[in-house]
Amino acid sequence: MPRLEKQATEACQPLIDFDQWSALAKSDPVAFEMQRVRFIEETISAMPVHKQQRMRCLQWKIDQVRNRARTPMGACVKISEMMWESLTGPGGLNEALNRLRSGQYERPPAAAVLKFPSGS
Repeated sequence: MPRLEKQATEACQPLIDFDQWSALAKSDPVAFEMQRVRFIEETISAMPVHKQQRMRCLQWKIDQVRNRARTPMGACVKISEMMWESLTGPGGLNEALNRLRSGQYERPPAAAVLKFPSGS
């Protein structure tokens, strides 16, 4: 069974042991898939609650790409394209960073501070 680590203790230490996961995928694909789903769910559940639904939707989209791909390599290429699109495409991270760098970002609207009568 692959080792699942909750957190990497160092910045360069991976969260999973690739060799163990690879061996499991080759020897028992059903067990591999069960562990993969469990690990993903544990990872999403450890995120802040307000991000979990978005991450589950993204994982669903990734799973659909995997299901529709003819080969694992085809799925890998499509998922890689999705990541690049989120980085460099319209509304992507690169665009947001450029807006911040140039000062062309929208500040959140100022909130009014309400005064409430004291309870005494």
